[in-house]
Amino acid sequence: MAEHKTRDGSSWTPSYLTAIDPVTCIGCGRCFKVCPQGVMTLYGVDEDGKILGVVTQDDDDDFDGDLNRKIMAVEHAGSCIGCNACSRVCPKNCQTHVAADALPA
Repeated sequence: MAEHKTRDGSSWTPSYLTAIDPVTCIGCGRCFKVCPQGVMTLYGVDEDGKILGVVTQDDDDDFDGDLNRKIMAVEHAGSCIGCNACSRVCPKNCQTHVAADALPA
């Protein structure tokens, strides 16, 4: 794999978002707001953990009263650029990131 450099010439290895733990995630949306690539999607979940559907930013839908909580999920993993902005703002540390050189090609 080609070596990556920061602007000042320091070595840097991207670390890509591969998963979000749905049990730990509180669906706060902080990661979604800072992601420059639209890697994640917010979902509504019922009390049994069943995903009800996508929650839009200006959506007040409570899925006919079944909405129990919201969770973020990795929707477009291939779009991740490995900047780790999402992990820096996550209050629950529920994300898994894998270094670029550790992922299969």
